[in-house]
Amino acid sequence: MTSSYADILDRIQAGLDAARVIFDRFTPGEVQAEFKAGHDPVTEADRAVDAALRQNLLRAGEGWLSEESADDLSRLDKPRVWVVDPLDGTREFVMGLPEFCVSIGFVENGKPVAGGIYNPATKETFLGAVDAGLLYNGQPAHPSQRSSLDGALILASRSEVKRGDWKQFEDTTFKVRPMGSVAYKLALVSAGLADITFTLTPKNEWDVVAGAALVLSGGGFVSTLERTDLTANRRNPLLSGLLASGPLLKEQVLALVEPHLRLAEPAR
Repeated sequence: MTSSYADILDRIQAGLDAARVIFDRFTPGEVQAEFKAGHDPVTEADRAVDAALRQNLLRAGEGWLSEESADDLSRLDKPRVWVVDPLDGTREFVMGLPEFCVSIGFVENGKPVAGGIYNPATKETFLGAVDAGLLYNGQPAHPSQRSSLDGALILASRSEVKRGDWKQFEDTTFKVRPMGSVAYKLALVSAGLADITFTLTPKNEWDVVAGAALVLSGGGFVSTLERTDLTANRRNPLLSGLLASGPLLKEQVLALVEPHLRLAEPAR
């Protein structure tokens, strides 16, 4: 993969490799979890992978934003920042559902430009940079080229579906599949394994930056609920939501969620 981010991609691969070794020590569904504020689970795997990623990724002069690290706001003064989630989908990991992943995003001047995602349960690896394209399990891939919502596969948040947030999308010509881990859903869209994913509820940068970088690397469409490009490494990393699809579905996706776009307010 020829890229001006070749060194970054090498480091991402090293980080994913280190995470793979750690996950070999754990059996999904047989893992003890503690609970952070807000009832979010955390496991020994979350912390071990966070430490391994920091060791493999971070270099002098770069910033760091991770779900499992205290936020160091010195990142705001750095043009190059890592935005990572050592284990996105911890609930699924604890339950034994194969919908969790390691998510590594790289941001340059606020733009997601490279990313890597690895699902230890399915052994899938996604790696890409905006100037080099996307690899899925080492082979070139790209988002769906579908141009109609008819028959499209949309990946939805399992928790959002359970709450009833997706009732409005029932009885349509597209298929909705509930799934955990927003990062993994974005990765699947990046490689054309699903057509669309979106979340209409707030997500943190570490949840979505790597996946968004992968979709963009493949030539797909990514937007905030404010109809803007995703910018990252903000003081408040909470986003109102995110949309992603193959490039030819942009207008259909925006029309589908139009009421939510009008109501959305930028995160502060």
